[in-house]
Amino acid sequence: MRSLVAVIVCLLHATVFPASAESLPAPAAIEISSEGYVLHAQLYRPTGQGPFPTVIALHGCGGLAGRADPVLPRYRDWAVDLVREGKAVLFPDSYGSRGLGPQCRVKERRISGRRERVADIVIAQKWLTRQNWAMPDRISLVGWASGASALLWAVRPQLPEHVAPDFRSAVAFYPDCRASSGLGWSARVPTLILIGGLDDVYSPPACRQMIDGARGRSALTRIVVYPGAYHDFDRLNLPLHQVGADAAAPERGHVGSDPEARADAQKLVSEWLAR
Repeated sequence: MRSLVAVIVCLLHATVFPASAESLPAPAAIEISSEGYVLHAQLYRPTGQGPFPTVIALHGCGGLAGRADPVLPRYRDWAVDLVREGKAVLFPDSYGSRGLGPQCRVKERRISGRRERVADIVIAQKWLTRQNWAMPDRISLVGWASGASALLWAVRPQLPEHVAPDFRSAVAFYPDCRASSGLGWSARVPTLILIGGLDDVYSPPACRQMIDGARGRSALTRIVVYPGAYHDFDRLNLPLHQVGADAAAPERGHVGSDPEARADAQKLVSEWLAR
């Protein structure tokens, strides 16, 4: 009897709390029409009817999809955590929607974080507010690298088009803060920045300067710098290495996992999105 009970408990745990990316159901492909083009996205939802708090998750310059995956494992791993906590996750595909591949090493980029990617964020937010399974007042943003940089533009008070209700909160993993730090950046929603202290792809000092400056105009920001971590510290099983010629990798610097920083980031993201 004790063995039977143990088996039942394990089955229930596996059903409610997926243990790995492989146990997460395949995402639903979403198409959102807006002003002459269609924004393609991938949606993960918890079981049930909802309504659910929802995260708009923003991919980096390598793009959202892989050759055989609609969502790369690095993002799907985070979807596991977020769905486990009862959140739906919508991944807009800013590059695939425009017929583009990775944009990391493209010299003349056709997609601007300040324009096209912010437009995609607004389109996704508007679509979510019309879904009866989504909580319109609990839509948050999470972004990585260039997606996090777009997030910084999307949460500024100067964003021309605000959707009501506004975003609940935002989390930016290792954004490029260099442009924003010199523009008097501030945030109209609670915004958390997570970056490795050894990140040599972007600039931790620029992010620190940006946040320190914002505190005079906004009490809604926080930065956490992980002293021994590099770019992409939150990815699973990525040995530290200097980036090479991969079109889906940054042009310079080092990337690599940091389990301790990732574990702390998971805790902080969970707490920040629960605000």
